[in-house]
Order: sequence, then structure tokens, then C-alpha cells
Amino acid sequence: MPAPYRAVVITGASSGLGAALALSYAGPQTALGLVARNRERLAQTAAACEAAGASVASAAIDVVDGPGLAAWLEEFDRAHPVELVIANAGISAGVEPDSAGEPAATTLRQIEVNLLGAIHTIAPLVPLLCARGRGRIVAIASIAAFRGLPYSPGYSASKAGLRTYAEALRPLVAPHGVGVTVVCPGFFASPMTDRWEGPTPFLASGDKAARRIKRGIDRGRARIDFPWPLVLGMRFCDLAPALIGDRIMRGFRFHIRAA
Repeated sequence: MPAPYRAVVITGASSGLGAALALSYAGPQTALGLVARNRERLAQTAAACEAAGASVASAAIDVVDGPGLAAWLEEFDRAHPVELVIANAGISAGVEPDSAGEPAATTLRQIEVNLLGAIHTIAPLVPLLCARGRGRIVAIASIAAFRGLPYSPGYSASKAGLRTYAEALRPLVAPHGVGVTVVCPGFFASPMTDRWEGPTPFLASGDKAARRIKRGIDRGRARIDFPWPLVLGMRFCDLAPALIGDRIMRGFRFHIRAA
């Protein structure tokens, strides 16, 4: 097992998976850089991590603000050379099951946060990690990256784009000693899942999902996909003839309530 990461950046750290991962990495030898939009909840996460012994710097920044986020990341890196960055911030939305489509503004907002926000998080740190010859980049995608969900096209597109971006980045930075982990989880308890109206097969607790992801990151795994029955099902729908895959996915009906 590699030595603990000493400087960790996590976006979307105010609640859900981001907060659970922040707490899982909090310790006396760790400096945490936590980013989220909700200032109040972010302060609660920061306080819990400080109680666990970590040194914490937090910032209420929307990851869509590329220049603002880059400036903060570079400042944090000067004080605490980053060894691990987890691009976790994300939002979800969807359409009514009988709707003819998703409004462009809804689609684009998800792409801005989930894909462009992750790139805004990762890209400023890539040259710094490569120059030091160590570190790990983690992109939190989704099983929706394997096969688009018919009632959430914007979310699926954003996560598929993030998965592909990170998979392409991995061989590019590997010669510089930097690793990339792509995470495609299924359902786990979180504020995002609370807004989901429909089936949630193999639902895991948020803490269990965070432990599984942390274990994979610390072992240097390139991919972390779970739960395997759902992953296999999504991959089958992608590999099967479109007629079959579409029919299966059309039967998976759900609705995501507005935040």
C-alpha cells in the first residue's frame, strides 16, 4: 500500500460522496483543499476534517468558474504540493418520462458542471503534477458513461465525456509518473440520489461507496466500476444491437426532481 497522500484536492466536498471522501482522507499528516458552492455545508465538512487532524483550506467556488478555480488551485499547490486531485463536483437533472426531449439549457448546465468543471479542476494541476513526477488524478464519472440513460441525456453526455477525457489523459501523463483513476459508480445514498424517483438497484450507502473508491484510489487502480451486475448490464446495452439496448433502457423509467 502506498504512503498516505499528504495534499489532496476534492471538489463537490460540501455533501454526499465529496464530503465522505474528504473525511476518509482527513488525518494529521494531510492538507485538504476542499471546493464546493455551498459555503455553509462546506464549512461543516471542513470543521469535521479539521477535527480529524487535517489541515484544511476551503473555497466556495463554482467549478464552472475556470479562472477563479485555477487561481485558487495554484495558490493551494504553492503551499501544499498536490498529490491527489478528485474531480467530484456534479449535478443531475432529467426530463419527465413522457417528455419529447430535454431543454438545451438543462443539458448545457450539466455539461458545464460535470464535464467542463472537472476539466477546470484537473487541467491546471496536470503540468504541476507532471513536473514533480508523481501524483494521481481521479475523475468521478458514472455508470451512465457506459450507455446513455434515456430520461437524462445531458447527465449521460457529461459523464461519458468525463470518462473519455480521463481515459485519454491516463496514457498521456503516465510517462511523467502521474496516474489517472476513472470512477464509474452506480447508485449510492446522497442528496442527488434523494431526488431520484425510480428504481435504484444495488443502492449502497454513501460511506460504503467512499470506502470502496478510496481503496481503489490508494491501490492505484486505473478504473473503479461498481456494482458489477449493473456495470455488466449497462455494458451489455451498449454492445447489444441498438434495437435491443434501446428497448431495455426505455423500460428503465425514472424522474429526477428539481433541486
